[in-house]
Amino acid sequence: MENAARSIVRELQEAGFEACFAGGCVRDRLRGAPPKDYDIATSARPDEILKLYPRGDTVGAHFGVILVRRGGQHFEIATFREDGVYRDGRHPESVTFSTSEADAHRRDFTINGMFYDPVGERLIDHVGGATDLDAKLIRAIGDPLDRFEEDYLRLLRAVRFATLLDFTIEAATWSAIRAVADRITHISPERIREELDRIWLSPSRLLGFDLLVESGLMKAVLPEIIDLQGCEQPPQWHPEGDVFVHTRLMLSHLPAEASLPLVLSVLFHDIAKPATYSYDAAEDRIRFSGHDKLGAKMTGDILRRLRYSNAVIKATTEAVAHHMQFKDVRKMRTSTLKRFLARDNFDDELELHRVDCAGSNARFENYDFVQEKREEFRSVETPLLPPRWIRGDDLIARGVAAGPAFGKILTEAQDLQLEGTLSNREDALLWLDQRLAKELGARSQESERSGDGRSGAKSTGS
Repeated sequence: MENAARSIVRELQEAGFEACFAGGCVRDRLRGAPPKDYDIATSARPDEILKLYPRGDTVGAHFGVILVRRGGQHFEIATFREDGVYRDGRHPESVTFSTSEADAHRRDFTINGMFYDPVGERLIDHVGGATDLDAKLIRAIGDPLDRFEEDYLRLLRAVRFATLLDFTIEAATWSAIRAVADRITHISPERIREELDRIWLSPSRLLGFDLLVESGLMKAVLPEIIDLQGCEQPPQWHPEGDVFVHTRLMLSHLPAEASLPLVLSVLFHDIAKPATYSYDAAEDRIRFSGHDKLGAKMTGDILRRLRYSNAVIKATTEAVAHHMQFKDVRKMRTSTLKRFLARDNFDDELELHRVDCAGSNARFENYDFVQEKREEFRSVETPLLPPRWIRGDDLIARGVAAGPAFGKILTEAQDLQLEGTLSNREDALLWLDQRLAKELGARSQESERSGDGRSGAKSTGS
């Protein structure tokens, strides 16, 4: 990718224009990290770029950006520019093509404001980005409040860069973030979600969580998390402290690589505890009755508010809804346990339970039991939920009408199959025929008894 980007820079320079790498790729190269993409900045105007690359995509030409394809990759070629007035807290109303120095000063943070000429092999740093990179600082270019009021998404970007790079946010920049954190809600939910997801998927997500809370951004975008502060828990189960402390501890116990639904389920698994808090004076105990079910509903509402996909919402809400079932695993029938273990996202749900224990009383008996049972069931060649031996068409062929009894028979048959009581389909069909015959006989006897009662009543009245 770098060779293709370098060739574009060379072609622009040979055509008489200034051209260089810009922004994040320069920052990453200086850090010794492989850039994910290469953006190119140039003195060439969009029409001049198109003369060199007539097949370029002009979708961003209004802002001086032409998209060029080279070597199977897309590269943004942007004309050096100055931005006009920002009135919506996100986009400039106009742009003026300008110089590399002016272009650098319109950018967000110093570490993102550098240019690099790969042909002449020289760094072009008008904003002190290299110094801040060495010092591991996130510093806004120019006046921090001006930069944030131009684009409020930069508030979250500052936290994201600090999280991913493990950098400190410079004092004046941090003060400005805290001063206008509530204005992040001017940004679309989709863009907020994208920035949050990058934080949640980072191995340093705990740092990001703390920065979001301390800056006031968490209160603005996820106030439900702040509501967890001060919500006391029963000390015999949660010696670590309130629900907020517990949630934060769980984040710290997650592995570096964790799926997005897993991180979200950690954040929201106890989100309904403040709403379900009660104190049982008779038992001197705090209770949160139904917090798992209400929590699943609240989680769905939050995720829809941030425009998450249906797949993420389903996986996360189901994990929240089922997280309390782990306390009952040792009492479950084999069939119930197998269904529980066969859930689509069970690996994440089990990991949620592990960090739930690690972030509270450190009692892993149920976690260990589930792991042992998984190994036990894996030693048998059949899957946890094999194809049913008794199917709906078997019931229909025997005249069983649709209704509650239909599903009850199918579940009962699958229970016996999962528990090993039935050995094969032939056994299952024999069981079905016997069950239906027994049920028919019971109905006949009941009918006869009802008939005898009616006859007796007539006799008595005559």
